[in-house]
Amino acid sequence: MFKMLQLLTFLVEKVSLLFKFKLFESSWLESRQRERAERRAPSPPLRRGDVLEVPRSLFTHFGIYLGDNKVAHLIPDILPVLTSNDKLISSVITNERLILGCIYRCATVRVDTLEDFAYGANILVNHADKMMKTPPLPDDTVAKRAEKLIGAFPYSLLWSNCEHFVTYCRYGAARSRQTEQFCEVLKSIIRDQRTVIVSGLLGIISVVYFGMAPLTTLPTILIPFTLWMAG
Repeated sequence: MFKMLQLLTFLVEKVSLLFKFKLFESSWLESRQRERAERRAPSPPLRRGDVLEVPRSLFTHFGIYLGDNKVAHLIPDILPVLTSNDKLISSVITNERLILGCIYRCATVRVDTLEDFAYGANILVNHADKMMKTPPLPDDTVAKRAEKLIGAFPYSLLWSNCEHFVTYCRYGAARSRQTEQFCEVLKSIIRDQRTVIVSGLLGIISVVYFGMAPLTTLPTILIPFTLWMAG
C-alpha cells in the first residue's frame, strides 16, 4: 500500500511538470501568474469571511477565513473512510491522503490554522468579487455558511471542489473558474488535429505490441474518430 501511494504521488508530480511545458501552456495559467504578481504588495489584515487562496502543483486551493487564525476549506481526504479516530483525522493532510481522497471522491470541510492551510505556500486574499455576477454576501454570513458545512462533503475534482465551496459560501452560487478554464484548455487540445494523429499513432503501437484484439483495435479506431469529429 505504501509503495502504491508513493507511485501515485510520483505520477501527480510528473503530470504537474508536464503542465509547465509549452504544450500545456494557456492563457488562464498566464493570467493566474499575473494576478499573483500584482498582489505581492503587503495586504491588509485578514477579515472574517475573506476568501483565501494558496497555489498548488496544478490548481489553486481555496478556503474561507474564520478569524482567530482559522480557515475552513474543502479538501479530499481518504482517512475518514479508514478510521473514526478524530485525532488522526484532524492531523495535517499529507499528499498521499489527498490523492487517495481524490480517487475515492472523499472529502471533508475542515478547520485548520493558516499555517496548515498554506502547507508551506504563500497565502493570498482572493479578489474575484468584481468578476462575479452575484454580489458577495456579508462577511460574517460567509463565515457562518462555511462553519455550517464543516464535516463530510461530496467531492469531484471538476464539479465539486474547494473553489465551488468558497464561491457557494461567499456568493450563494457554486462556481469554479479553474474548472471553466480547464475545460476551455481541454477543448482546444481536442480541437487540435495533432491530438488525432498522436492518439492514432498510440493506437497503432498498442495493436502492434499487443496484437489484434477488440480491446486494442476498437479504441485505435474510435478514439481518433471521436476526436476528429469533435474537432
